[in-house]
Amino acid sequence: MKLTSTLTGAALALCTALPAFAADVTARISLQLPLKSHLGQNLLMFKEEVEKTSNGDIAVEIYDSAQLYKDKEVPAAVGSGAIEMGVASLTRYVGDIPAVDVFYMPFLFNSEEKVRKAVAPDSPVRGPIDAAIADTGATVLWWQAYGGAIMLSQDGPVKTPADMEGKKARVFGKTLGDFVTATGGAPTLISGSEQYLAYQRGTVDIGMTGVSGVKSRKLWEVMDTITVTNHADIEFIVVANTDWWNGLSAEHQKIMADAARKAEIAVREEMSAIEAAAYAEAEKAGMTVYQPTDAEIAAWKEAAAPVYDGFRAKAGDLGAEILSAAEKF
Repeated sequence: MKLTSTLTGAALALCTALPAFAADVTARISLQLPLKSHLGQNLLMFKEEVEKTSNGDIAVEIYDSAQLYKDKEVPAAVGSGAIEMGVASLTRYVGDIPAVDVFYMPFLFNSEEKVRKAVAPDSPVRGPIDAAIADTGATVLWWQAYGGAIMLSQDGPVKTPADMEGKKARVFGKTLGDFVTATGGAPTLISGSEQYLAYQRGTVDIGMTGVSGVKSRKLWEVMDTITVTNHADIEFIVVANTDWWNGLSAEHQKIMADAARKAEIAVREEMSAIEAAAYAEAEKAGMTVYQPTDAEIAAWKEAAAPVYDGFRAKAGDLGAEILSAAEKF
């Protein structure tokens, strides 16, 4: 991580775009967020570790800010082999694997302890998800923590479902859309890279994202209030095209897998501090940060109860299995 704190500006962009001289393997990674985001910094950590450990035999190129693919395009791009690697919000696999949206079940993962149990590599929640993603032509290398989902608004917080009534809300997953519908709002699916303009243009009235995204995208320029609902756990995954991955030597696979595990542990351990810093930065920029009362959270939970029935109906046996495992944490 030392490298990531010293590289800035053009030098930073150059090091991520140019392959190392005479590299045997080149791994291009598509990222929808800016390189300065914590997910971008986590990729830089991976890049540094891989290139150092491989003595330059593996070059890692990071294409941030959706230069190559938008978030929603990453699963198909990686699965088809159009690009070697990509970072996508876990929910982007919901079309093929409805069970992935278990992380967006309202208030299911309402503590750090529960989240950590769920995302452990061999947990009864993550394990089956990774296996199912393998059927899309992609191999999961690591999960990137993004924190809890919060709401953004103008001129006051979104305290209860009554404040959602009749409002258009940005969502980034079908189950989050069901949550908005159940609480009286109208969901609009908008990619992370497009949400700034959506708020600026008034395409939606209410935003939904992780607080680290507020900082990296400077969303305080277009929204003035954060409501700390933490109603869902946002996870991104770094995936590699399976045919490309299987074509690597065992040595190169080990180098990349070891670096991936280090990156995963690092971003998970830093998440609390990352969120705290983002909240502080948002307040410094003039945003109001509102903490709902226990009674207000209870009202949200009550209104969102139908989402659980809907998930069980559409997520099949895998969804039911994973949800049951998660509810035991």
